[in-house]
Amino acid sequence: MPLRAGPRLTYTYFSMSSFAMTVNLRDDPVVIARYKRLHEHVWPEVQNALRTVGILDMKIWLLGRRLFMYMETVDGFDPAVDFPRYLELDPRCQEWEDLMGEMQEAVAEAAPDEKWTQMEQVFELDVAVLR
Repeated sequence: MPLRAGPRLTYTYFSMSSFAMTVNLRDDPVVIARYKRLHEHVWPEVQNALRTVGILDMKIWLLGRRLFMYMETVDGFDPAVDFPRYLELDPRCQEWEDLMGEMQEAVAEAAPDEKWTQMEQVFELDVAVLR
């Protein structure tokens, strides 16, 4: 039997932005364990709303009580505009943020009234340099 070609794969390329942010959890092992447990099953309404406002990928790492979040977003994503918009898409989003906020503390470098603090990118390995 001759081999038949499978379906052709098509790729869509678009411009993306990336963001790195940090916040602390309260210095309490019970709080840290609860935060980790809740993030094993993030509510679908929250995930859907994050995608709707333009977040393509989000990862959160933990070291001690320090959280580091990396996001890839559609080009033009503006945290100051799009995070508030996310909160309005579904009441469960505000409920989730209130729940997370009970466990979080701003880092020392945060501006007043800021919880998640945007980090400055200082390096990027550019694969084009390797050619």
